[in-house]
Amino acid sequence: MIESFPNILVSDVYGSAGGVTAVHKDGKVCLRRKSSARYPGTAAQLEHLAVHRRALAAWRGLAHEVQLVWNGYAEEVEPHRPPFDGKAWISGQNLFVSAYHGFATLGDEHVPVPCRFEGFPGFAVSGIDALEVDDALTMRLSVAGLDGVEGSRYRLYGQVQVVYAGCGTSSRLKWKSVLSRGACAGGVAEMRIDQWREVWPFIGKEERFTLHVRLVLLDAVTGYRSQKWKGNFIVEL
Repeated sequence: MIESFPNILVSDVYGSAGGVTAVHKDGKVCLRRKSSARYPGTAAQLEHLAVHRRALAAWRGLAHEVQLVWNGYAEEVEPHRPPFDGKAWISGQNLFVSAYHGFATLGDEHVPVPCRFEGFPGFAVSGIDALEVDDALTMRLSVAGLDGVEGSRYRLYGQVQVVYAGCGTSSRLKWKSVLSRGACAGGVAEMRIDQWREVWPFIGKEERFTLHVRLVLLDAVTGYRSQKWKGNFIVEL
């Protein structure tokens, strides 16, 4: 890894270019060789890739006038990745693909129509109750911040990781993608992970564990997603 020293022409670096990826470590910018995966991918990864390819094909099939509408709406949208300085925006293709993926995740894959991006309510998970039934981990999440909004249009989606109680996230353990089983109406969302002990087999039958979550709100009306919320909870079955 090579440390990059910004100069008067370049104040910061993000993303990848060619065979190099810029990463941020300990407040410094470093450049490393871009990894090139040689494995075929899991079934879930291949399905995600197939959805993405269908989204790109759908974008190319749009009339140019419709693409211009998407471009206009995209100019109002701040990226989900830094820098968050209000000076960057995404493309119409990015916005379209985001909506396409959102609807596909919700089980309603279709070509979305142009729709202005609306701000999401600020949300946070304030607590988790968990229960193990028939080798499945069922979690009831208390979602704060949805008072006064149409919670029935939002569902929680993201990744969870189980580790020993008190431990941080681990690059050696799997993250599991989970979609709430229903909308967040009433400030409560339910998530279920089938065969969860096959994913994290080291957790004993009566052990406490830490559950790390990385979650977004998915809008069932537009297909768009919110910024990511991260948290962790001690869970006892």
